[in-house]
This record gives sequence, structure tokens and C-alpha cells, in this order.
Amino acid sequence: MRTFRAARPRVLLTAVAAGTLLLTSACDDAAKPAQDQAAGSTAPAAAPAAVPTPTPKPTGEADPALKPFYGQQITWADCPADPQARKAKIDTSGMQCGRLHVPLDYTNPAADALDVALIRYPAAKPDQRLGSLMVNPGGPGESGVGMVKYGAKQFAGTLHDRFDVIGFDPRGTGDSSPVVCYDDKQHDAVNQMDAPLDPATRKAERAKLSADHAAACQAKSGRLLPFVGTRNTARDLDVLRAAVGDKQLNYLGVSYGTYLGALYAEEFPKNTGRLILDGAVDPGQDRLDHGVDQQIGFEKSFERFAVDCVENHADQCPLGKDEAKAAKKAADFLDGLYDHPLTTKDGRKLGRDQAWTGTISLLYGDEKTSWEYLRAALGWAMVRNKGDYLLAFADDYNGRDENGHYSPLDEANSAIGCADAARPAATPEHAKAAVDRLLAEAPLLSKGVTVDDYTEPGCADWPFKTQEKPHTVRAEGSAPILVVGSTGDPATPYASAETLAKGFANATLLTRVGEGHGAFGKGNTCIDRAMEAYLTEGTMPAPGTRCT
Repeated sequence: MRTFRAARPRVLLTAVAAGTLLLTSACDDAAKPAQDQAAGSTAPAAAPAAVPTPTPKPTGEADPALKPFYGQQITWADCPADPQARKAKIDTSGMQCGRLHVPLDYTNPAADALDVALIRYPAAKPDQRLGSLMVNPGGPGESGVGMVKYGAKQFAGTLHDRFDVIGFDPRGTGDSSPVVCYDDKQHDAVNQMDAPLDPATRKAERAKLSADHAAACQAKSGRLLPFVGTRNTARDLDVLRAAVGDKQLNYLGVSYGTYLGALYAEEFPKNTGRLILDGAVDPGQDRLDHGVDQQIGFEKSFERFAVDCVENHADQCPLGKDEAKAAKKAADFLDGLYDHPLTTKDGRKLGRDQAWTGTISLLYGDEKTSWEYLRAALGWAMVRNKGDYLLAFADDYNGRDENGHYSPLDEANSAIGCADAARPAATPEHAKAAVDRLLAEAPLLSKGVTVDDYTEPGCADWPFKTQEKPHTVRAEGSAPILVVGSTGDPATPYASAETLAKGFANATLLTRVGEGHGAFGKGNTCIDRAMEAYLTEGTMPAPGTRCT
């Protein structure tokens, strides 16, 4: 999470140091992504004597205390007017909004409750309707309501014909009792800071920011913090499935949404219908190792962008004529903003970390659209000394709108990340191995990193200490699961999709050959047809299918 800063750029390195990771969706080509490997297990000691097997406590629909939640009827109504949608000329007239009532604490359902915000895009062909398709765009912290409202065209055709497409804001996010820590001015102040170059100063600043952030979240949202993790969201998802009348869950999760889908399949394997997990997170991977893999992934994507810029867009490329030096030229410019920030039209400064954030946000997208935006934004900054476009993309990634108001994305990301699995302190050997890999394989994005940037535990100051541990998800007894991975995905590297698919008891891996995070909404006909065939007909692509 960018709230906890380390060396650079804050979008990645700070997340690794903090033990949280921001992953995104593929829905808007500027989306954002969370794990830690379980410690080596040891054999349990032999029991001294046989003991009776306890009767399992009823869960889900079988739990009498949860029946009022599972049996509720959602009231659907026209969605409130949305000036942002109107401005973007998005027609929301056919959509309906509602609320889902869920327990705050599933171990004590009667104690307190909260409401989850919903949106429904009813099936265009009711006579051919197959049920509901629940969707999650990633984050953690992205709005599922926004995914449907602003991305409706991505479901146009077969999916919208056959399904009620339903988006929801997971608990602690969006309009579902969002976690609140900072106000807008505090967010601006933190985001405008460049992490110090001196390692000792950087470490001290990071420690202060971590403690301040945790205290602010506790002060404003302490009641929520123990209950915002993904496992509780998976339970909410099962309540939603029942409340809309579906016997089994049909689901599309992107990026972090794959982790939510995996935990759902683990919690409720018999309730799984057709699940697609796209841009996969590996639930069993150590957070530090995942962060290193992610940083290397973005470095490679950055290098491929720079080569493409010089080779194929020389008339628009500000990176010179030597493709071997192009990426370093861009990195040197971005680094130079530490001492020489650019002033933007609104009076803010574009420093090093925000410039890197804007750059990396565009590497989530594909080479057709997002790379074009990145060429233009870098050209505007490097040639004209104007940082407005890079700052605008950083703002978008940070959840800041044109009026200076921040969405709950950052707070949700840190809260959910710490609830899902806090990273333990790395051993000196592990930290050194991470730094060695970064300096060897991602020298541009990892300039100046030291072992001290990785030895601290993640979520050390967080007021709620999670019991969750990274682990392989088997989901024994689930329906077949379709895992989708992209070979050029920097945020959730392709190896994570391979590992997730192998970990499941019943899954198939579908591969998209191409750049960018996630495959859904990328305009790849082969991918789109495979997803549609599985969701509508239950037909899995052949093992080993690769879509170019």
C-alpha cells in the first residue's frame, strides 16, 4: 500500500515493505492487487489417547443464526443519479441498486450488522436467463458497483443477455461501510512526499507513517477493522447468492478478485457454480516474494514499453533512438524529479514517487491503449516540462478525483491486506536474497533499495492481529474452476496463475499471450469466447489453450 513508504516507487516497493499489495482489475486498464507463504509445517505430536470427534458447528445456510440473512429479500430500485456517469455519457437507466444485510461478525451474527452496496444489470433476454453473475474487479478495495456501472459495455452481448450481472462493494470499501483513516488533505500530504534517499531516514519515516496510519484507522474505523478481511467477504458473497435465489454461485473475479473467489471455493465448495479467476493471485506465496516478483514484472513491462516506443513510435517517443538505453533514460528522468519536481496547473508538485506511480499505473494496461497514454504522458513531462498527465494517472490510481476527493481505496487496501495475512519479519537471509534479486532483475525500479527496506514485519502497527495464513487452496468438492493468466501481466505474474490452477483440486488454466494485467475486457476474441462458453454452457477450454 502506498500509505507505507519505503524506497521507490511507492506504488510497489512501499507495498512490499508494508506487507500489503495493491492489485488491480483489468476492467479499466488502470486497475490495481496479496499474499505470504505459510511457514514450514511440522508433524503434530501423537495424541495421548483417542478423543471424541466434536460435532461441527453449522455454517452458512445451515446455521440457524444466519437464516434471517440468508432468507432476506433484496429490494431493487432505480439507482441514484450519478453525475460522473452522466458526464461520461454512460447510460445507467437499465440498472438497479440495492443493499444486502450481513452480520458484522459471523461468529456472533446477532450482535451487529452492516449493509453491502449492490448494483444489478438485469439480463437482456429474460427468457434465456441462466441466473446471476457476481463480479469483483480487484484491489482489494475496488468497487464492484463501479465495475458494473462504468464497465457495462464489457458485459454486452452473451453475458448480459444470459445473466443478471451483479456488482457489490465488499465490506469496508466503496459504499459498504468503508474504512476511513485520513481526510483528503492528509492523503494529499502523504502522496506528495518522496521517500528519502538516505536509508536510515527512510526507515524512520516509514516507521512513523506506519504507526500514524494505523492509529488513524483505529480511531475512525476501529469497530470495522477485525471484520473486513476476504474470508468474511466470501461469506457475504454466499449470503448474496442465496438472497438473489441462486443455488450455485457464478462468479468472475479479476486480480484480488481471484483470491476472493478462491476463498469462496474453499469455504463453500458445494455452492460453486462456474467460477472464472482472471489475473490470478497465488494464495500460498510469501508476501515478500510476491512483491519482488511483481516489481520485476513491472520492470520487464517497462523495458518492453521503452523498446516498443523507440522501435514502433519514433515520431512520438521521448526516449531517444537507442532502444537499449530507452528505459534507463525514462527512469533517470523520473528519478530526477526528486530534486527537480514539476509544477502542475493546480499548483501541486509532481515528484519522483508520484511520477513513478503514474507510469506504473499505465503498465497495468495493454500495449494498444495504455502504452499510447504513457508515451504521451512521458513526452509531456520530458519534452514540455509539464507533469499534469503523469499526476492525473497517479491520482486515478490513488483514487483521487478531479475535485481532490479520495475514494476509500487506500484505506480498504491496507485494512483488508492486514486482515488477510500480515507479512512476518523477513530473516536477514531472506531480505538479502530479495534485495539481490531486485537489484539484479529490476535495477531501474529498485534503485537504492537496502536490506533494511525489507526486514520489518508487515502490518506491525496494525491494531487487529489476523489469524489468517497464506496457504494453498484446494477447494475439494468444488465445481470446475477456470483460471486465466496473461504472459505479460506485471501485477500478477503468469506463474501465479499456473500455481493457483495446480493448487485447486479441479481447475483448468487458460492463457492469454499479451501485455497488461488480466484478460477480461482486453478485446481478445479467443479469451472472450472461452469465458462466455464456460459461463453459459459449462464448456471448459481444452487444457493448454493459449490465446494470442
